[in-house]
Amino acid sequence: MRIGFDAKRIVRNGAGLGNYGRTLVNSLSDIADGDTQLYLYAPDQGREELRTQVRHSSRLHFVYPRHALLKSLWRSHGILTDLKRDHIDIYHGLSGELPWGISKTGVKSVVTIHDLIFMRHPEYYHWLDTKIYTAKFHKTVQEADRIIAISERTRQDIVQLGGVDPDRIDVVYQSCSTAYYHQACEEVRQEVNARYLLPARYIVSVGTIEERKNILLPVKALHLLPEDISLVVVGRSTPYTDVVKQYVKENRLGHRVLFLHHVPNADLPAIYQMAEACVYPSRYEGFGIPVIEAIQAGLPVVACTGSCLEEAGGPDSLYVQPDDVEGMAACLRQVVKGAAGREERVARSQRYIKRFEGKDVASQVMDIYLRTLG
Repeated sequence: MRIGFDAKRIVRNGAGLGNYGRTLVNSLSDIADGDTQLYLYAPDQGREELRTQVRHSSRLHFVYPRHALLKSLWRSHGILTDLKRDHIDIYHGLSGELPWGISKTGVKSVVTIHDLIFMRHPEYYHWLDTKIYTAKFHKTVQEADRIIAISERTRQDIVQLGGVDPDRIDVVYQSCSTAYYHQACEEVRQEVNARYLLPARYIVSVGTIEERKNILLPVKALHLLPEDISLVVVGRSTPYTDVVKQYVKENRLGHRVLFLHHVPNADLPAIYQMAEACVYPSRYEGFGIPVIEAIQAGLPVVACTGSCLEEAGGPDSLYVQPDDVEGMAACLRQVVKGAAGREERVARSQRYIKRFEGKDVASQVMDIYLRTLG
């Protein structure tokens, strides 16, 4: 079997869709039989530090366009010639897109839809982007032989917003690395602690600091928590960051809120592991990988209701409405060190998230390929 992949995000995106693609491809390579070949189609070589996270194997092949011009056109149209040249049996659009016209080529197709936030909450997007993303979504689900949703919430959105027959959709939770289980040694912890000047006691939040992620909710909850507990916010800055920082300044919380930008992935395990809890207050997500990472690192999690985060965190994480400041504070008090049942809560959560890890996810995806090919 020859499997093709849309590898644009694999070579360009450091997190999110990039991590999804790299983790899945590596796991598929591990479980594939000797006759299976994996072809990764990317518009260019992207970033070497990302591309090389795909483990070298005789069964893996990167494929690039022959001409440097019009890379986006190649990815959406011209790639079909390459798929037929390489005798691809099935093509997997890893980031919600498929080449236009693939359904007419004889190449079977699978697409992963991560979320439809641009349709559920268009207020977080430029109006033109919303139009483009929506048109691509409708075209893609028409082309695809099978659709993978990364959560039950996303599956419901595809059915409701796309009018798709639910029998065409498989829910396969997002592949997740197990790297955060590995405890950073004391020397590494001390080094990371000194580099970022971390507080003695803190709750951590990881994710782009944008309005949808709703980090202002736990910032406001700090007023109701013990004075020695701080919030460490790790993520890329956006204009919303200035809104949060203005609130912090006006409410004299500067000594209790630490913003960290451009943090390399290598430092994240230690930052998680030195925290007392993780908060992920997003208003809407397709899945929520930071929830899984935090649980792997040994942290209890508080997240928000309204999307898929209950699926990611399981029954032993805590959840609040996205505007409930008092509820957020109450939940955070239940998960910091010294709270009754904290360790048991973490242990049960770690058992729950085993369903998201590594080869089991790859096995489910491989089964979809085989069923699609008949």
